[in-house]
Amino acid sequence: MSKRHEIEDQLHTLGEISEIMGAMNNLAVMEIHKLTRLLSAQQRVVTSMETAAKDFLSFNPDALPLDQGGAPLYLVIGSERGFCGDYNARLLAEFEQHLRTVSDKEPAVVAVGRRLSGRMAGDPRLVAAVDGPTVSEEIQGVLIALMQRIQELRRGPQNNRTLVITVIYRAAGVEGLTIRPLRPFDTMLPVETSAATAPLLTLSPRVFVAELIDLYLFALLHEIFYSALMAESRARLAHLESALQRLERDQIDLRRRRNVLRQEEITEEIEVLMLSSLATHRPQ
Repeated sequence: MSKRHEIEDQLHTLGEISEIMGAMNNLAVMEIHKLTRLLSAQQRVVTSMETAAKDFLSFNPDALPLDQGGAPLYLVIGSERGFCGDYNARLLAEFEQHLRTVSDKEPAVVAVGRRLSGRMAGDPRLVAAVDGPTVSEEIQGVLIALMQRIQELRRGPQNNRTLVITVIYRAAGVEGLTIRPLRPFDTMLPVETSAATAPLLTLSPRVFVAELIDLYLFALLHEIFYSALMAESRARLAHLESALQRLERDQIDLRRRRNVLRQEEITEEIEVLMLSSLATHRPQ
């Protein structure tokens, strides 16, 4: 096979790769647009629940359960798929940097996302790994599996132990690591309300706030996962666009080399034809 034909094969292969990566790029763009709408709606849900909680706590400041501490558990949200550059490596590096600033030097870690859990394989701090979402429609199923896994950890050697959960992730539109403790309403200051009387409840204040905390945490985790998946999708989009640009440069370079080789082949063919013509017309 001539050098030019080898280059033709390389161009064909790069063209196929470029088409596949272009399709992946389009899917990432579509996912980002979808997550933008979902995240905005979910943030409004969380904000409305926080407003209701502030109003309720202004009349019932003692309804919140006392913080009795517990075993630290870090929920680290990485990526389920690849093609997002050093997304997981930087996430783990910044997580390690954060651990150096706190007293929890060897905390329990639950990793979300196969790419992240693969990087943490063999780490003694990793107590559980959960597959992450690849699209927004999978987030609720991931949350259900995650909650089941956390309940299993609570029912471990120390039965029904209390876990202090902190979520580590990359939030959409935020530089660096986002660290979010899951301690609902514990730092929420009572606010003045225009209501003349306390809200009428069919439940006791403690039962009501316990139910509200469950709903709030589920809504908050949806917001967190939407934001983390959007950050992952943006990282993947940037990585794919960079890769597509490199592919385009490689294709341009290969086409230039192919054209040079083709010109050399044409020149050689002309020389052969001229030599053949001279040999034919040479006097005998």
